[in-house]
Amino acid sequence: MQLHSGTGSPGAPRTALALARATHLEPTLAVTTVAVLLAVAAGVPAGRTVLVGVAVGAGQAAIGWCNDWLDADRDRAVGRTDKPVVQGSVTPGQLRTATVAAAVVTVVTSLALGVVPGLLLLVLVASGLAYDAGLKRTALSPLPYLTGFGALPAGVVAVAPGTPGAPWWLVAAGAALGGAAHVANVAPDVADDLATGVRGLPHRVGPVPSAVAGALLLGASALLLVFGPDGTPGLRGWLVCVVAVPAVVVAALAGSPRGRRLAFPAVLLLTVLDVLLLLSGGAALT
Repeated sequence: MQLHSGTGSPGAPRTALALARATHLEPTLAVTTVAVLLAVAAGVPAGRTVLVGVAVGAGQAAIGWCNDWLDADRDRAVGRTDKPVVQGSVTPGQLRTATVAAAVVTVVTSLALGVVPGLLLLVLVASGLAYDAGLKRTALSPLPYLTGFGALPAGVVAVAPGTPGAPWWLVAAGAALGGAAHVANVAPDVADDLATGVRGLPHRVGPVPSAVAGALLLGASALLLVFGPDGTPGLRGWLVCVVAVPAVVVAALAGSPRGRRLAFPAVLLLTVLDVLLLLSGGAALT
């Protein structure tokens, strides 16, 4: 006989934790943090900055939940025991419900920021959901990353008073980081993907060429952030370079068995650090 408190079932905390993990928690937190930092750097008022964080965080959660919902059978087939849905701590039905709820939240909060910034932020969410729904199985697999992460800084900057346009170099750097993130994200799961019929562009061109392309994109993003703001790198620019070099090396190693699982965390860490350096350097984003 079990005693239950009146506040909920014993399984509720376990389910909540499983749902949090199923958002793909690390990239969700990283992307949301980047969005909030960009909003601060762009001079977005505090209340609207919080709303940016909610909109982007909910969108990233929707993408993560949708991925695990649609891939539940595939993850079971290849024994992905790191996935909560494979462990049985959350069901595909719960992930589907969570996806819909998060999508509603991100649509409402994004559009509450204004039509232009709202639509730009929703490009990121739509890109991620399109990737989940099937683009990751095609040669167009990098496209959602390029469009989504290019649109993210444009949408955040547009939240600032006057709905300004983001500088070209910031949008280009976001797209380049997105391309690098795609390669790094795919690298650890290539064998499982091929076993279940997933053949995105990195799978088709091979791990080594993909890793080289990812490293080049990561390096390009750093150069854009260094030279884009004013054309001449100051201390902030050289700090970006110092941070970027080891991350680019790690990304290049994504084509090797030992380096595959390090590349994606390196890209995420570099992205957050780059934005922090932008913020500390006072680069004009509007």
